[in-house]
Amino acid sequence: MSTLYIREAKDDVMIISLYVDDLLVIGSNHAQAEEFKKSTHSEFEMTDLGEMSYFLRMEIDQDADGIFVNQRKYASEVLKKFCMENCKQVDLPLVPNLKLSKSDEAEKVDEGLYRSLIGCLLYLIATRPDIMYATSLMSRFMSQPIETHFKTAKRVLRYVKGNTDFAVCSGDQKTSNDMRSTSGYAFFLNCGAICWLSKKQETMAQSTAEAQYISDAVVVSQAIWLRKILKDLKLK
Repeated sequence: MSTLYIREAKDDVMIISLYVDDLLVIGSNHAQAEEFKKSTHSEFEMTDLGEMSYFLRMEIDQDADGIFVNQRKYASEVLKKFCMENCKQVDLPLVPNLKLSKSDEAEKVDEGLYRSLIGCLLYLIATRPDIMYATSLMSRFMSQPIETHFKTAKRVLRYVKGNTDFAVCSGDQKTSNDMRSTSGYAFFLNCGAICWLSKKQETMAQSTAEAQYISDAVVVSQAIWLRKILKDLKLK
């Protein structure tokens, strides 16, 4: 299903982003945007929320200095949900040189609770590329999680509480019994990160060179898609 539509009229561009029953309308011509909203209201029962300030649990601040996006309110709700409002803050999302395994003999934890925590962290990566890798890593243990996995996932949340700026996790985090590499990228536009990824490769590479080629293919595909979007937006 298409979720992004671009309408051009002479030198004006209007962008409509659709997510389930939420519509985000952006345009270079105010009158054109108002006309679209009126025509949509005539066909569907809708509510106009005005200038965007909150969208999909993201807070948006718009002023003369730019547009700033954060999820502070949602992060606070997640901390409260897991009774971590007063938890101790940490400077890194993962312990350096941490080794995690699916086969460790340790006390098992509630799968539903662990999945809920990972789900919350996955929602937070919409504005937090600095927890992308850690969250992706911890999502690999949603089947039969143990106490070590749960404590590590909660550490990521402790990091979110204490850090509003991005940081790079030092060290090498590895999972045993798993020979697949991880692909990752981050794209920046005007000094701001606009999309990012950290994901285990679907195939097992036979060499380091093959793993690098797989990562390159993922990055190039995303770069081509971004270039097409920017072209549609008249940003060459």
